[in-house]
Amino acid sequence: MRWLIILVLGIGTARAEPAHRLVASANPMASEAGLAMLRQGGTAMDAAVAVQAMLSVVEPHASGLGGGALILSWRGDRRELLHIEGIAAAPADVPARLTENTSLAAVERSGRAVGVPGAIVALAAAHARHGALPWAWLFEPAIRAAEQGFPMPPYLHAVLRSRARALSAVPEIAALYFEAGQPRAVGSPVRNPEQAAALRLVAAQGPAAIQGGALGQAMVRAADQGAVPGRMTLADLSGFQARERPALCAEAFGRRICTAAPPSSGGVAVLQQVMLAEHAGIARLAPDSAPAAHLLLEASRLARADRRRWIGDPAQVSVPSEGLIDPAYLRSRAALLDPARAMERAPAGDPPRRHGAIPPSGDPLREAATSHVAIVDGAGNAVSFTTTNNLNFGAEILASGVTLNNGLTNFSGEPGSLNAIAPNRRPATTMAPTIVFGTDGLPEIVLGAGGGARIIDAVATALVETLAWGADAHRATARPRIGAQTGMEELEANTPAAALAPELAALGHNPRPATMNTGLQILRRIPGGWEGAADPRRDGAALGD
Repeated sequence: MRWLIILVLGIGTARAEPAHRLVASANPMASEAGLAMLRQGGTAMDAAVAVQAMLSVVEPHASGLGGGALILSWRGDRRELLHIEGIAAAPADVPARLTENTSLAAVERSGRAVGVPGAIVALAAAHARHGALPWAWLFEPAIRAAEQGFPMPPYLHAVLRSRARALSAVPEIAALYFEAGQPRAVGSPVRNPEQAAALRLVAAQGPAAIQGGALGQAMVRAADQGAVPGRMTLADLSGFQARERPALCAEAFGRRICTAAPPSSGGVAVLQQVMLAEHAGIARLAPDSAPAAHLLLEASRLARADRRRWIGDPAQVSVPSEGLIDPAYLRSRAALLDPARAMERAPAGDPPRRHGAIPPSGDPLREAATSHVAIVDGAGNAVSFTTTNNLNFGAEILASGVTLNNGLTNFSGEPGSLNAIAPNRRPATTMAPTIVFGTDGLPEIVLGAGGGARIIDAVATALVETLAWGADAHRATARPRIGAQTGMEELEANTPAAALAPELAALGHNPRPATMNTGLQILRRIPGGWEGAADPRRDGAALGD
């Protein structure tokens, strides 16, 4: 048996021959669960379900049964690219403003911030099309881990430690992950028998366990408690539908790049940044140079301005998706890039094929933490899957041991913006699961990231790294991060990128050092098979054979 293992846990990296099937996720137990399904004859989509189930147990702060998701799934025998959207939605009785009669600080970790969860509904819809193994099998590894226990992961420990006072004040969270007021030590056993029971319900009943079943009833009860009760009802849960829509695709660097369509603002922005960088001639620049960083920052600023103005839920508002990635439009935007000077301001553009008046710009109230999964199997199938509870530990509410999302904080607080909150609306998200197709029409790169607005910069820069500069998966994953999607020009602290600050300042930038909590996973086709890497900033593992 040939193994490709890239384990990045702050210890080191081991690499071997190319693999024919690979799973990359933010946790080694999740990657192992997915690989186990591939070895049983499962597809990449089967593996994705198993990975999500395990992440719900071992990475409960980032994603799970109570969150939302975006899926890109390629079925090789049909040459079919399936895009399924399951973003956590606003309930029908949502207030006109999320902060109505309260403050953002009070509401963001409350039942009112809980969106109608869609991850399991979306996974079931994708599995029905691209799965092979029985649904119930896919939950067995996660059920064992939740019931028998798993070692406290380093990244989960770090998240708990970073907000120990707030998280330890939540009785359900404290009982699972704390001991004597402190996070359980790395490697110490953690058990979640309530989530094991929830996983059994989902394994046996599918989405019905949430959409009117016992788990859904527990979610509604849990969200209805606290200082700012939620508005989610059983009718909201039973009425949620995963949406299938065409992926958003564009040409850049001689490849076809496909990503999530709106309400993903991340997919639009990734394509814009990559196309702007190509127009600006970034392939001719040294990868770690100030001129290259300058162009990446400027492209990030322009893409951010567009996504803030033009992205919302296309089921309720008019979104000019195709206009935003129109080659002529992006050539006109690229003309704003001066290689010798930063823009004083990065304005939103006026894309073609838009309708109606120009809306106001609006940022989400908060950004997501999130997790990404990249999978290829031996039959030529591939999945790029991004999943989220939004902020770490979401609403800080548990139902049957499952973390509930605070997805409604992804709506804009700006009235009149395309991303303003409304009944049954789905908020814009920076998630950007992406698949790059080679000149033979087959998947060549499968990637995505976690980390809120930094998702966009991480994915776009990784694409520039691989397509323009020929980097391998490990280099593209571990590369020091830079970007401006958070609204500030950021250079990853304590890396060579931070040393570029003086040169960038001389060009008119105002960069600051920042901790980049991205969770970029990437698989790349090479002669003889695939290589893969998981982000060293988390507990990631790329496992295959």
